[in-house]
Amino acid sequence: MKKTLYDYKDKIKRLPLKDKYTKEELLTEDFLIEKQGNIEIYYATHNEYINPKAKVLIVGITPGFIQMNIAISTARKELESSDNIEDIQYKCKVAGRFSGPLRKNIISMLNDIKLNEFLNINDCSELFGDKDYLMHTVSLVPYPVFVKKQNYTGHTPKLLKSDFLMKYIYDNFIDEINKIDNFEDVLLIPLGRAVEEVLCKLKDENIIKENQILMGFPHPSGANVNRLVQLEQNKEEMINFLKKRTVS
Repeated sequence: MKKTLYDYKDKIKRLPLKDKYTKEELLTEDFLIEKQGNIEIYYATHNEYINPKAKVLIVGITPGFIQMNIAISTARKELESSDNIEDIQYKCKVAGRFSGPLRKNIISMLNDIKLNEFLNINDCSELFGDKDYLMHTVSLVPYPVFVKKQNYTGHTPKLLKSDFLMKYIYDNFIDEINKIDNFEDVLLIPLGRAVEEVLCKLKDENIIKENQILMGFPHPSGANVNRLVQLEQNKEEMINFLKKRTVS
């Protein structure tokens, strides 16, 4: 069963009240969910709110440490004055989703493929503002994953080859997408090849339809130094894919 803020609120309230935490403060036994070898999975409040009305799902691998940090810091501050868990879950999602430089990169890249035109909005920055009802951000593994205390990128180990990580996709990700209204009409944008491969596997298992998956969108992380080259190579094909779809 998915771990939530209801399970961890007391542990979060024991953290000092501040904007940023160190790995030494968050990557602790209090927040460790599971580990195997040098892979560790920790709790964060990042992926608990679900937007059932979304027309577009942006799919990442796992929240990184920046997202974990911001989400838990937001929860800590909110728990100081509120016990409305559902409201706090939404605020953690808003604060944490693609936070930091990642958000700027992804907005620019989404505008480049004309997702704003597909959704009939002026700019994709609106998806992180008053048009956020159109978008839901989701991770294949809902919790932060670290390999040797570094953000997991989907490649070491390869996600598809890791039964330890793939169980989260079958136990959590599929359950989450089934909570989206008219899911078969929703557009899925996988961030990078590792996510794309998993969605293609789910397509082969008839869980997702082929015409839902926007292929070729690079991971927007600054660590992906080839992202703009990859985007340019695949841009025309992605724009044409979107032109063939309509928003219901």
